[in-house]
Amino acid sequence: MGQELTDPADIRQDVGQFSLRCSLLVPGSAEHAFAVFTDELTDWWVTEYTWSGPDALAELGMEPRTGGMLYELGPYGFRADWGRVLTWDPPRRLVFVWQIGPDRAPVPDPARASEVEVLFHSEGPERTRVELEHRHFDRHGEAAEGYRKALTAGWHELLTRYVATVSRHRPTTTA
Repeated sequence: MGQELTDPADIRQDVGQFSLRCSLLVPGSAEHAFAVFTDELTDWWVTEYTWSGPDALAELGMEPRTGGMLYELGPYGFRADWGRVLTWDPPRRLVFVWQIGPDRAPVPDPARASEVEVLFHSEGPERTRVELEHRHFDRHGEAAEGYRKALTAGWHELLTRYVATVSRHRPTTTA
């Protein structure tokens, strides 16, 4: 019961002029949902959405602390930072700066980058509601609206893969 949570239709999205909100239920505890989101990016992120690409990507990571970096490792030790963790509060809340521009170029100035907040709400021992808001698209300038539209589809794909990974990596419990 409650295990049928991988249907992409279960990901609800609301858009504002400069923000996108997604809400979904995943199986398992908030601790598990947070850990999969932060520790297993390589398992659920779409590799075509990386600079290294699917054939060369070695790892995606998030340094587990406020001030930590979101990054990818590619061929020959190539490292590209995607953003910086603003709030690290496991298993409840994660906020990071999205320092990738609409043209996929790095955005070095965090004041010109958008921001992602992810909340993990326990709904019992075996279900967690995950709420993701990607906001401040206006900081990306004239391409803000088109970028928000593109990332609406992008986040839907990412979160569909995230739900499948959470389900697949569920810790086993002993009775």
